[in-house]
Amino acid sequence: MADSLVIVESPAKAKTIGKYLGSKYIVKASMGHIRDLPKSQIGVEVDNSFEPKYITIRGKGAVLKELKDASKKVKRIYLAADPDREGEAIAWHLAHYLEVKESDACRVVFNEITKQAVKDAFKTPRPIDMDLVNAQQARRILDRLVGYKISPLLWKKVKKGLSAGRVQSVAVKLILDRENEIEEFVPEEYWSITAKLGIKNAEFDAKFYGMNGEKKELTNEAEVQQVLQAIEKKKFVVTDVKEKERLRNPSPPFITSSLQQEAARKLNFRAAKTMQIAQQLYEGVELGKEGTVGLITYMRTDSTRISQVAQEEAKEYIVSTYGEPYYPETPRVYLKKGANAQDAHEAIRPTSVTSTPDEMKGYLSRDQHRLYKLVWERFLASQMASAVLDTMTVDIAVGDVQFRAVGSKVKFAGFMKVYVEGTDDAVVEDEKMLPPLKADDKLDNKAIEPKQHFTQPPPRYTEARLVRALEEMGIGRPSTYAPTLETIQKRGYVAMEEKKFIPTELGGLVIQLMVEFFPEILNVEFTAHMEEELDHVEEGKVDWVKVLDEFYGTFQKRLEFAEEEMKEVEIQDEITDIPCDKCGRMMAIKMGRFGKFLACTGFPECRNAKPIVKDIGVTCPKCKEGKVIERRSKKGRVFYGCDQYPGCDFVSWDKPVDKPCPECGGMMIEKTNKSGSNYICTVCNHKEEMVQEEEDGDIDY
Repeated sequence: MADSLVIVESPAKAKTIGKYLGSKYIVKASMGHIRDLPKSQIGVEVDNSFEPKYITIRGKGAVLKELKDASKKVKRIYLAADPDREGEAIAWHLAHYLEVKESDACRVVFNEITKQAVKDAFKTPRPIDMDLVNAQQARRILDRLVGYKISPLLWKKVKKGLSAGRVQSVAVKLILDRENEIEEFVPEEYWSITAKLGIKNAEFDAKFYGMNGEKKELTNEAEVQQVLQAIEKKKFVVTDVKEKERLRNPSPPFITSSLQQEAARKLNFRAAKTMQIAQQLYEGVELGKEGTVGLITYMRTDSTRISQVAQEEAKEYIVSTYGEPYYPETPRVYLKKGANAQDAHEAIRPTSVTSTPDEMKGYLSRDQHRLYKLVWERFLASQMASAVLDTMTVDIAVGDVQFRAVGSKVKFAGFMKVYVEGTDDAVVEDEKMLPPLKADDKLDNKAIEPKQHFTQPPPRYTEARLVRALEEMGIGRPSTYAPTLETIQKRGYVAMEEKKFIPTELGGLVIQLMVEFFPEILNVEFTAHMEEELDHVEEGKVDWVKVLDEFYGTFQKRLEFAEEEMKEVEIQDEITDIPCDKCGRMMAIKMGRFGKFLACTGFPECRNAKPIVKDIGVTCPKCKEGKVIERRSKKGRVFYGCDQYPGCDFVSWDKPVDKPCPECGGMMIEKTNKSGSNYICTVCNHKEEMVQEEEDGDIDY
């Protein structure tokens, strides 16, 4: 007979833990929160120390009855929700419902769901940490006050269905500010000159560096001509060669934000998808005879700390697999990422480094395996020796003009044997090692290539860039990034184009009103300060009611002023000359979460809507009559299809190009990966590099 009841959030977690604990424990799932603030009202008594009015979440009746019945059959109740503020709050609500005292040793926490970690956790249960609970309550009430006070105002003054929030409003403003930067950006011209040089049988490139011993930037064609005239018919001679070793250190193990960023870069995962799959890997996967095992540690963390046990296991694996030189002289220790890092638990890592991605592949879905491989490789690399690079810098004189060539090669791979961090920026090919060179070597001039460039505006935010920006500014916490990005799209404040955020007219209008009437909400320093205050509540340094009281005093005055002064705004749709094919009225351009679309102006009587067709200038390769147009799937993913559909069913996820394969005549598509952008034939796999003519203007001399 079981004598203890253990309650977790999800059935998957319950299944995993149940196998570890044995028959003396009943393990049940609460299916997340059981109580929350009501949706129909603000649910906070502002004048009564911000007392929240919690109600049972609709649909939880059957679950609660099951938990109540089970609790009557056991001697002890353990609450084993996730090890963070949210998990502590869930445990507190469950304790209230099941009449368990907060001071009882009822709370069990573990950072990884493995047999040893779970059993160790049950040896040291603790009381519910009310500082953690109050930090969560303060955040929930703070967000409720902002959302439920400002949103009705926006409904009345702008349109129904709008919302405002602390973190989401800052995120939208960042996107809007970046768009304004792009629109106001004035490109500046600059030039480069590349010399293709040779010595014996080797060739390499050198770039123009300066004149008369001083570094010089080329800003126009006249300056380029001056250099070309100065080097005409002159010999290229090596004047100086510098060779040295350079160390490259590994990146720290993942925290929540860096996992979301790297999964976006390398796996093309949205933040929400990354967290969903990480949750599955944390809660447990069926591993055949071994049973259900949690493969990674808790995925909501801002700490880069690693346990000594995990470090020792990593050391043993690295030395036995790669050899002694691949382990550093002393174990790597990564400091807290920032002043606001809570450091409550470890970084995200595999629960056992011996569970290699190859061994786990047969038990995981494709996406689970890809994310697990990313976590495993990042962790292992973080514990490995630095890479050693040989670098070579060569200065070359042509009369009074100087060129410079830089090359490098990997002398010792170190951590790079396992993993190298991705980047948000354009891919730059690794510099090649130069041929052996020494001072006074005379070089053959193979070709001189001047090239015109223009400075580029700052890039729009991808999900990865936006998460990084929010994290660096101290806005939000690990658990808030993914839902924030989802919310601002659902509300129609931003749209995604080519995996980048663009603000909508509605988003711009809402932010304009927020800046005018609620500047504190959009002030980065203010919002980051509120996060710090919540951390202080968690640490027991500040009373949560005091934090809310200080915020609400100014906020209430802002609300009263906005009620009086904010004018009603009518958003005008852009009417097109395209008639509705159902009722004949003209279609209007609307903005949805996946960008612009056409909708009938006769709404709600006529609900006809259709995508805005984007012709990419390619004839359909299948029917030879239709045009290939850009479309979007129901989930917002861009694909390409024939405009004669359903008469022609041609479809492609990759963008076709208006040029046949020179080898077989097959259809060519655009492909971009780590090696750059290429045209690839879908029939014979012929590949050729894409030429960016619109960005770089080549001039031959």
